[in-house]
Amino acid sequence: MRLVVGLGNPGPRYAGSPHNVGFRVVDHFADHHLGVGRAVWSQRFDAELAMAPVHSEPLVLLKPLTFMNRSGESVRKAMSFFKITVPDALIVHDELDLPLGSVKLKRGGGEAGHNGLKSVTAELGTRDYARLRVGVGRPTEGEVSDYLLSPLPGARATELEQNLDDVRDAIDLWIVHGLEQAMNRVNRKVAREHKAPPATSGGPETGQSD
Repeated sequence: MRLVVGLGNPGPRYAGSPHNVGFRVVDHFADHHLGVGRAVWSQRFDAELAMAPVHSEPLVLLKPLTFMNRSGESVRKAMSFFKITVPDALIVHDELDLPLGSVKLKRGGGEAGHNGLKSVTAELGTRDYARLRVGVGRPTEGEVSDYLLSPLPGARATELEQNLDDVRDAIDLWIVHGLEQAMNRVNRKVAREHKAPPATSGGPETGQSD
């Protein structure tokens, strides 16, 4: 059994915000494989949960409702109940340091200030889990926290929606081929599409905060 977790914050106030892209990805994935609006969501483990066979694999979809900084509690409870191991879990989250709509897969690493990832790490007792990083870009002005928790403006929201199929494809590759092969295919594609120009001075800004 596999687990796909979308990180976000519950409630209409945060709907459409960059920080809720994990919720949006999981909803899009469910609509594609089960039909729009046909996923049966129940509230369990302080989360919205749906189950379905995808690519002949039993799959659990999870959207924690604990707010971001306690997301790991729902993840741990669901994994314990269904006896899902760390290699069979994928955490989908927003990533400031990737261009809007781009996607990369990785295993392990730090949390870069992301409170959802911090909670997952604390509850699982390891950083060695798979992450699907969905780019939301950095704001050109204002505070990062305001940007992450406010709805994306129309044009940027449309741009993100237009890239959700690529994000869904990355999840499909993880299910069918496993993390290593999925990383090779997804991350190489991103590298080709977003090849950086030669560096002039300084370096890229890193880190993320809620």
